[in-house]
Amino acid sequence: MTKPLETTRAALIAQLEQSEEFDIAIIGGGATGLGVALDAALRGFKVLLLESHDFAKGTSSRATKLVHGGVRYLAQGNVALVYEALHERANLLHNAPHIAQPLSFVMPSYKFWETPFYGAGLKAYDVLAGKSGLGATEFLSRKHTLQALPALKADGLKGGVKYWDGQFDDARLALALARTAAQQGALLLNYMPVTKLIHEDGKLVGLKCQDTETGKSYKIKSKCIINATGVWVDALRKQDGDALKNPTPDIVAPSQGVHVVVDREFMPCDTAMMIPKTADGRVLFAVPWLGKTILGTTDTPRHDLAREPEPFKDELKFILSEAGNYLSKVPKRTDIKSIWVGLRPLVKPPEDSSDTKTISREHTVLVSSSGLVTVTGGKWTTYRAMAEDVLTQCFDANLLPHRPADVTKNFKLLGAQSFDASSTKPSNMSIAQGLHSYGDEAALVSKLPGHKTVLHDGLTEAMVRFAARYEYARTVEDMLARRWRTLFLDAKLAASLTEPVAQILQEETGQDPQLAAFLELAKQYQTLP
Repeated sequence: MTKPLETTRAALIAQLEQSEEFDIAIIGGGATGLGVALDAALRGFKVLLLESHDFAKGTSSRATKLVHGGVRYLAQGNVALVYEALHERANLLHNAPHIAQPLSFVMPSYKFWETPFYGAGLKAYDVLAGKSGLGATEFLSRKHTLQALPALKADGLKGGVKYWDGQFDDARLALALARTAAQQGALLLNYMPVTKLIHEDGKLVGLKCQDTETGKSYKIKSKCIINATGVWVDALRKQDGDALKNPTPDIVAPSQGVHVVVDREFMPCDTAMMIPKTADGRVLFAVPWLGKTILGTTDTPRHDLAREPEPFKDELKFILSEAGNYLSKVPKRTDIKSIWVGLRPLVKPPEDSSDTKTISREHTVLVSSSGLVTVTGGKWTTYRAMAEDVLTQCFDANLLPHRPADVTKNFKLLGAQSFDASSTKPSNMSIAQGLHSYGDEAALVSKLPGHKTVLHDGLTEAMVRFAARYEYARTVEDMLARRWRTLFLDAKLAASLTEPVAQILQEETGQDPQLAAFLELAKQYQTLP
């Protein structure tokens, strides 16, 4: 295996300074922006991606960890979205099998009509998936439902339905996309916020950005600029051309999703539970993930766009009470290991609605009169299709010369290029983190200094060094929130690991690893409303 590309900050900045013009400058390092970066790089374009914080710092590290077609979207009648997502699900599982794998779900029935009713819908799910299906939907007896979900409440249980979707590690998938795009020639920089859009004769020709670490500003020329900033796209749109004089209406209606993490003992199995309709009509998941259980999620309108949104008291109460209706061991506030919130960039319907549960999860691409390409909406599962659509819109607007598509459909990401997918049974995503999280790069990690120095079960000094040298990590948060998912799994444990991680990062980068800031963040992930 070839040595991975180094992500030394000085070398990346030098590359930026030496570049006269880019074909594409992407603003935003979440799922959408990173997907576009890889697609464009594989088509031979000169690509720059700038992220104001860390890759996947926002929404893209706070998903429910599901690679899914969207069972509830089928119930809403959005067949086209489900069809696309089911086929993109297959592409994602193929291209990143070390961090995205099939997962079985059981939908328990406590009323006689539920098994045939929901089962029929899930059979339609199978039909839409076709050859991309992961396994046939099965009708389960009461006995087999309890075998699949041994922690389920038995009283009143009639049976259940088993179906298949997928799950993944969202932040590590984002990182794999970033590193694979870089391997294909793209230049990606985190901690490089865009401060201004540059126009000439009414057309967008470039931008200004500023290095967070040094304060130095850079002026960048680009033929095409893509706004992929998620829930923050409207703020950037307001800096563009005519919008400076005539403000444009917002296109995003942010929705907040809260997730609660408890120990695996609450659901000690490798099968997820899905409740299609809770007391207030929402969907509830209980998902095994990296040795813990994720409970969620909510769908609450949120108008302030905090980088670290906090849960509302009613949301926490909803998750715990609904989980308690179905699990034999009822989770309490004191059982929570971590609580975190993601903001979904839902596209506003023509008539603004305050009910974000009814808003489509489809994406939208807009091209302004000045040439700013804005993409928002969508979900992780369809990131690849979204990227193709963005580039098609760029071609149609004559911002870029047309080049053939489908370059990413079967392109394996870093870590998967010689990875044995048969080693993921049971799913690597349901067991605790370890070297397996690196796929076929595990051997490279094991050769670094400190590979025998264990900081915690599964985490070594070498992993921190690998993150700093090859995975763009700059701070303790980068390491313990996204390269290693401890903050999202056990916030108290994450806080206890800060000092050794900070010391290693400082040795590697020569920069302040922001230890104190991370300790404050870890407190927030432990603080209940």
